[in-house]
Amino acid sequence: MIIRKMKKILLIVFLMVATHCLAQQQLAFPFQGGKTAMTQFFRDSLKVTPGIRLSKASGLVVFKFSADDQGNLKNLVIYYADDAILVSPVIEAMKKTNHKWIIPDKEKLHDFVIPFQFRFHTTNNGSKDDEAALLNFYVKHKPILSNDQIPLNLATLLPAITVLYDNEQ
Repeated sequence: MIIRKMKKILLIVFLMVATHCLAQQQLAFPFQGGKTAMTQFFRDSLKVTPGIRLSKASGLVVFKFSADDQGNLKNLVIYYADDAILVSPVIEAMKKTNHKWIIPDKEKLHDFVIPFQFRFHTTNNGSKDDEAALLNFYVKHKPILSNDQIPLNLATLLPAITVLYDNEQ
């Protein structure tokens, strides 16, 4: 009788431990309010400069940054940029994200990688001026590249932010 009870108790404890071990940890989205709030925040905060509009610049900018347990931005690093002209509006928008980042429990700092894609919104009629400006930018752009290895450690890749802009301000 005692052996049966011990087996039942042991089986219950085993099932509880197994269930706990197999359960996936659900992390909150690392920006307060979720993915939609992050996308809207950057849509509102990221201001395309007149230089970008004039050159009809398009391309990718990838940043790695750390956030602390208070949600503050730390260690902003450019991993890649198709051109330096695309970097400054992203830096200004990223500075406004203090106190908005959520990191996993029991961590003091957490690394994130976030890509920004800039695109010039062309009209359907395919203006020759637009095509010429886009080609001109592509030919003359000067990418920012890393010349050495970049450790990613345990970084979280965030969804890409697309910046689609028109020539009008």
